[in-house]
Amino acid sequence: MADSILLIGAGGFVGQRLLDVFTRRGESVIAVSRSDFDARDGRVEGHVLAMREVQDYAPFLSRARAVVHVASASTPGSSAGKPVHELDENVRPTVALLQALQGHPRLPLIYLSSGGTLYSRIAEGASDELAAVYSRSYHGAGKIAAEHFIEAWCNQFDGAAVVLRPSNLYGPGQDERPDFGIVPAAFGKLVRGETLHVWGDGSAERDYLYIDDFTRLVLAALDAASKPGFRVFNACSGASIDLNGLFALIERITGRALHRIYDAGRKVDAPSVRMQATRAKQAFDWSAEVELAEGLERTWRWFSTTRR
Repeated sequence: MADSILLIGAGGFVGQRLLDVFTRRGESVIAVSRSDFDARDGRVEGHVLAMREVQDYAPFLSRARAVVHVASASTPGSSAGKPVHELDENVRPTVALLQALQGHPRLPLIYLSSGGTLYSRIAEGASDELAAVYSRSYHGAGKIAAEHFIEAWCNQFDGAAVVLRPSNLYGPGQDERPDFGIVPAAFGKLVRGETLHVWGDGSAERDYLYIDDFTRLVLAALDAASKPGFRVFNACSGASIDLNGLFALIERITGRALHRIYDAGRKVDAPSVRMQATRAKQAFDWSAEVELAEGLERTWRWFSTTRR
């Protein structure tokens, strides 16, 4: 497995999709996840490990040509009131990776940060990569901290890092989990004929990016990741929609009524997230191709057939 891609977080929604993309491209992958996962291919060397300490990374870095870090153990909602958990489960493992990478400074790193939680302050227009970041949640604070540690590693050891800040990712393969994605949450309620509980009045705006558009950007970043330095790229559709508008679109696509109850809003949730992917367009000629309606149709076809 020499010259492999070390994929950290291979068991999650993004990680599983990247496994498919990498193996279809003929890549060898060392895939690591905190929980059991589908390794999917003979070119995948799978490991179920927590990866919390510096020494956990050593056996893999010497055989890798790049590191793709997409692991996360929290969301804005699940991190509320739990700053120590955020430090232990997200920040500490990332910092341990960076210390391990000090012995492998030529290995490029691609890190999955967040746009939806960092561009959470109401501002005129859409936020590009030069916009100030602002966190309402410990999850977002952890992402900001990780980005700063990565930048410091690049500056001290001439490392090459690409930080991707995606908006709300969705698509086939995204399982229904508490606090992980409004799209599968809504689809799950529709399949079972249950009521969806919504935080706030449904006016919160979000940008939704189809998973295949995101993986295209990961591949582009991976192919260009050997350039030393610290670079940040937004990953978004560039078109925000409020929750009520999203629900109306889901009802039209599925032909079913989505029953919902509106609960009090949460302080960790931003009222509006509007983004633009300026740098990705400039550097990779990348932009989102799958419009929201088409992406939701594809996702519903997958969800409704696998959840029967």
